[in-house]
Amino acid sequence: MKFFIDTADLNEIRDLAATGLLDGVTTNPSLIAKAGGDFLETVKEICDVVPGDVSAEVTATDYHTMVREGQRLAKLADNVVIKVPLTMDGLKACKTLRNEGAKVNVTLCFSSAQAILAAKAGATYISPFVGRLDDIATSGMDLIADIVQIYDNYPDIETEVLVASIRHPLHLVEAARMGAHVATLPPAVLRQLFNHPLTDKGLAAFLADWEATGQTILEESEAASATAGRG
Repeated sequence: MKFFIDTADLNEIRDLAATGLLDGVTTNPSLIAKAGGDFLETVKEICDVVPGDVSAEVTATDYHTMVREGQRLAKLADNVVIKVPLTMDGLKACKTLRNEGAKVNVTLCFSSAQAILAAKAGATYISPFVGRLDDIATSGMDLIADIVQIYDNYPDIETEVLVASIRHPLHLVEAARMGAHVATLPPAVLRQLFNHPLTDKGLAAFLADWEATGQTILEESEAASATAGRG
């Protein structure tokens, strides 16, 4: 499974990209507005930090303007993915942009029928929003299972299931179990994946036992240099 993060915060992106675990980024106008700064410049900077796919969303709702915006966004960097809404005009724009060689992420998917349409339009990614479905007492993860199963029935479908609106680590684990291709996570949720109380407890015990030996692996000068490097 590929890990994307759902943010436009460049500090978060740089920090998490340094782990080597980050495969891409998803953004939208709301996230970029929250981060501040110029929209196009922010997208370009993110593309410079992350070698994988970076979704940048159009702001228009009509076909012709979506295509023009998508064409401009595609010129920002080779790894830009054009993000369009799952509407009739959005799917028409998806088809046109895909025919021009751009990658397209069809977003705001809330049903299996919509996911079938996106695949028919040639979407690179389909983004079902699991958390928002959970908010209205509908199982978002059931939708992921349905889409994965439907796509698996047709080997010609190349659209990848990109699980969006993830609220907690269990969403990610369930999506991976179902065979979803990508999960896009808020940075805070990605950081939660590292945590387990038994890991913390075990590490504390190991360190206490090691300290009791009075030994060191690095010389004092090397330890100081390593500490300075972390700073």
